[in-house]
Amino acid sequence: MKTRITRLSPHQNGKVFAVISAVSSLIFVIPMLLIMLFAAPATDQQGNPVDIPVFMFILMPVFYLVFGYLSVAIGCLIYNLLVRFVGGIEFELSRQDD
Repeated sequence: MKTRITRLSPHQNGKVFAVISAVSSLIFVIPMLLIMLFAAPATDQQGNPVDIPVFMFILMPVFYLVFGYLSVAIGCLIYNLLVRFVGGIEFELSRQDD
């Protein structure tokens, strides 16, 4: 049986994608922070102390959360506007009896 998606919920889809992207960004942010803390030199060539921007590593998951939500919510709104003209995404479901 063919099924057509006629509307995507911008808020719900945005929330789900934002949380997934923020949590998955930790897979990259935490190891990068640890590498920077332990592998970066303490001073530069002139002997000045090098400060590692730890706050940027903390802000990265927040940026992923905000921009992930906004991009998916806007994408869903655009889909909802265009579905009237192009017909929407079609997929096929089949029933399996166990």
